[in-house]
Amino acid sequence: MANVVVVGAQWGDEGKGKLVDWLSERADVIVRFQGGHNAGHTLVIDKKVYKLSLLPSGIVRGGKLSIIGNGVVLDPWHLAEEIAKLRGQGVEITTDNLLIAENTPLILPVHVELDQNREKQKSTIKIGTTGRGIGPAYEDKVGRRTIRVADLADVKTLEPRVDRLLNHHNTVRKGLGLCDVDRSVLMEKLMAVAPSVLQFAAPVWKILSEKRKSGKRILFEGAQGSLLDIDFGTYPFVTSSNVIAGQAATGSGMGPGAIDFVLAIVKAYTTRVGEGPFPTELNDADGQRLGERGHEFGVVTGRKRRCGWFDAALVRQTCATSGVNGIALTKLDVLDGFEKLKICVGYKLGSEHLDYLPFAADKQTRCVPIYEEMEGWTDSTKSARSWAALPANAIKYVRRIEELIECPVTLVSTSPEREDTILVKDPFTD
Repeated sequence: MANVVVVGAQWGDEGKGKLVDWLSERADVIVRFQGGHNAGHTLVIDKKVYKLSLLPSGIVRGGKLSIIGNGVVLDPWHLAEEIAKLRGQGVEITTDNLLIAENTPLILPVHVELDQNREKQKSTIKIGTTGRGIGPAYEDKVGRRTIRVADLADVKTLEPRVDRLLNHHNTVRKGLGLCDVDRSVLMEKLMAVAPSVLQFAAPVWKILSEKRKSGKRILFEGAQGSLLDIDFGTYPFVTSSNVIAGQAATGSGMGPGAIDFVLAIVKAYTTRVGEGPFPTELNDADGQRLGERGHEFGVVTGRKRRCGWFDAALVRQTCATSGVNGIALTKLDVLDGFEKLKICVGYKLGSEHLDYLPFAADKQTRCVPIYEEMEGWTDSTKSARSWAALPANAIKYVRRIEELIECPVTLVSTSPEREDTILVKDPFTD
């Protein structure tokens, strides 16, 4: 039996929610290991829609343990709201199926204010954040001034840590023209929300170690996409955490030896939300068609996603940095009816031909995609559950992607419904 890490291999929105839910039936434990409530997952189960942004996707499945790991930054007020919303949809959430690492950093109102006010500054580069305080919370973690879940249980520990945090933030706020944070109000808010968080607090690293020793299957659920990774993404238009598969180890406390299979979720075309380079972006009728057919709007923000052709050079790059063993190709049905399809196989940079996207920002903006054209298909792939149900040209398209990204296809998703999935190889057992 294997432990599987699921990561997005593009700029997020690849359809991880459905696939993690689909895989969760084969797992015993589902772990979120990075990010915060800035990443939305939509699950469709028996025609019922669940929208998650912080809780692991396995929470809607009975008999599974969902864990929020220390690599996540946690907004305790959002957590309470999301739990209440799911309970209103009939999902049972108790300490039997949800645990939070005691050393998980918290997102506070001061982080949200800082995030939003920075983005409003006309003199700075707009990153395109969700304004939910994710970046500032990670900054405080690295700056050793964060408030962690365990701190909420002891006022004597909490108060000096709040003072240290506010000493930094009030200085920063002066530069933005903001007033000092009211310490007493912040303390009141923290003490009020503490019980709702602390009931789920646990030594997650120890529990996961015990689960692994007893032979339980563990599924590690990533958020966002590898091209938003703080180190390997299109910097500075990235998220504030490591998104690639290696983070599953440090973001959960398990260690790299616990990872047996890395599954990358890959959309059959490319999308991006917010600012930053996008070599294959389409600002024409084809791009509009992809967006409309794929319902490309952010789950969390509602922002319209930018759309473009599949970029094999970028996905090959992210498969290498995450050590991907297989990919799950999603939204193949969105390409139904296109007469011609294009795949980016590399870039032209002046007189150079590159098979990867360089890190230098000026080079990224000057990279012109090199396309390979393929015949499309007219028959529908929607809801197909076997290779035999796919049009011949759709199979050729999938096989060509495998060749170009140098990684095999493990799963193919043909609709938002969880059962509309073609299984080529089971990551847990094959």
